[in-house]
Amino acid sequence: MFGSNKSNRDGHLVVDALIGAQVVIRGDVEFSGGLYVEGTILGKVIAQDGASNATLTVAEHGAIEGEIRAQVVVISGRLDGDVHATERVELTPSARVTGNIHYQMVEMHAGAQLTGRLIHSSAQMALPPPSGEADEGKGKDKDTAARKKLAEAMA
Repeated sequence: MFGSNKSNRDGHLVVDALIGAQVVIRGDVEFSGGLYVEGTILGKVIAQDGASNATLTVAEHGAIEGEIRAQVVVISGRLDGDVHATERVELTPSARVTGNIHYQMVEMHAGAQLTGRLIHSSAQMALPPPSGEADEGKGKDKDTAARKKLAEAMA
């Protein structure tokens, strides 16, 4: 596992750093290569600038509370935050994600749970944040119109 020169694309997991099950990190983590998280990170997890092979894997019992930015992200555990993946996102059956996923390619297995939006990185238009208007009927019309615009932009 460690020291292997095989890439994730060849079906082998490359791990350059491991955060063990008993570890809790409070603060941001910057990495390159393969990062495997079995513990908990309370902060952002961001691939270094220019790291073309940055792969983050969150194990089944791993958890991250914060934003993720990497080329490839594989989630089997819990994530509370947004994901920004320049290549690929994979959500395994045990994944529990609360946040938006910005992706180029996504693979979501049956059983994975996502509370948030899937946003393709080439999508020019995203749904606007909810407005603070008290008139619910008017807000519903705006939400429906925004959804139609998004569907047209993605078609």
